[in-house]
Amino acid sequence: MNTSIIITLIILMALVINLCATPIVDDDEEFVPSSAGSLRGASRFLAQHYSRGLVKCNKNPRLCRAKGSPGPDCCKKKCVNVKTDKQNCGLCGKKCKHQEICCNGKCVNVMTDKRHCGGCNNKCKKGNSCMHGMCSYA
Repeated sequence: MNTSIIITLIILMALVINLCATPIVDDDEEFVPSSAGSLRGASRFLAQHYSRGLVKCNKNPRLCRAKGSPGPDCCKKKCVNVKTDKQNCGLCGKKCKHQEICCNGKCVNVMTDKRHCGGCNNKCKKGNSCMHGMCSYA
């Protein structure tokens, strides 16, 4: 057999195996730890499945405080951090404008805000302004 055909078959088999191993996630599926009073042992599971959207916190908000969670707050069935999440800044559903980011639960424009110049909590020295995300831009 030609080596290019063998390589093609190997790649095709690897793709098939990979697709078969990928779990299908249902948006309505919810993970609830087996022991309702404790999250012990669930943190590894949570850390592996947050990125896939499997864990929903609307019925068990304590899931958001488990190790590996994106944040301690539950907004629209997702764990978030309202101190840093641009879509839930300060409270659930409060969205920052396009040019703003969420710093300590407040929407700020880091391009012009002298208390958050270029990033959260980056204060310009007294008397300096913030332009284009830099203090004392000349």
